[in-house]
Amino acid sequence: MSEIINVSAIAKVEKEKIRNRIEGYRAEGKATPTLASVIVGEDPGSVYYIDMQKKVLESLGGTMLKITLSQDVSEEELLSTIGELNEDDEVHGIMVLFPLPKHISEDRIAMKISPSKDVDGVNPINIGLLASSTGGIAPCTPSSVVEILKNTLGMLEGINAVIIGRSNIVGKPLIQLLLRENMTVTVCHSRTKELKNVAAGGEVLISAMGRPMMITEEYVGKGAVVIDVGTSEKDGKIVGDCDLLSVMKKARLATKVPGGVGTLTTTILMRTLVDLYDKSEA
Repeated sequence: MSEIINVSAIAKVEKEKIRNRIEGYRAEGKATPTLASVIVGEDPGSVYYIDMQKKVLESLGGTMLKITLSQDVSEEELLSTIGELNEDDEVHGIMVLFPLPKHISEDRIAMKISPSKDVDGVNPINIGLLASSTGGIAPCTPSSVVEILKNTLGMLEGINAVIIGRSNIVGKPLIQLLLRENMTVTVCHSRTKELKNVAAGGEVLISAMGRPMMITEEYVGKGAVVIDVGTSEKDGKIVGDCDLLSVMKKARLATKVPGGVGTLTTTILMRTLVDLYDKSEA
């Protein structure tokens, strides 16, 4: 029987673990884990996300610094701001919300964030470590996918996973994370031949394209687990890559959009912050 994965329940358990860790720090008289989130301009999506970060972190007992810079801030000013946060011992994680205005190089900004405070894994050092060793910091969205799979399937070793999408923020880091779990990983993209057949061969299918409602039952193997990472707007509504009603004809388990992977990402971001805090205290 097909079933929607209850991602909210997974997030609830993770939040309780994080809350207990932060309460433990307080009991020991230690500082509070602090995240500095930097936003340039007033993009509505970014404003919503940063406010959500603040709400979640403070509910867990942490602290967030919201740093808002004007849309016309110079690249050098932004780099200087990040440099100051890098040197601030009371800041344990730094996140700069992308996209940035066109006059600012996102690559330079990512490189400026200290690897030891890079809470969303955008610094090239963390990207390289993620690909080459057991180290590195992974972006929160692919980390959330792994957490959902672990909670749903338990041991992931040997399971055949198909990822559709090879972006730097989801697809590519997700490949590395799944390989660390000893899964067998196939990566598909816009040039993949016989995409439907390849996708249907996966015990786990993860779609991260941002193409609304593209994935139907034809892409899904019987009894597969389908994780929908894509988000798009269609007819004034937020939808995923999957046509859920169609997908559920074949899938054993699936996430929905909204209410799926995105429900967990902020929580995983906070878990990474607490992990960085532990390393800074070691």
